[in-house]
Amino acid sequence: MYVVTVDIEKCEGCGECADSCPGGVLEMRDGKCHVVNPDECLGCETCVTVCPSGAVTLEER
Repeated sequence: MYVVTVDIEKCEGCGECADSCPGGVLEMRDGKCHVVNPDECLGCETCVTVCPSGAVTLEER
């Protein structure tokens, strides 16, 4: 199981993470990225890689 976390304070609202997520785990709301489907995370780390502000983290549990 993978756990995606978004640090809202660091999020710049670019939407890169949400646009690139193949599992549809992330969504833009009110100009910030939010985790909406945590159980769909594939653990691919695409969101972590594309986030320019380092706001997205991924852990395996």
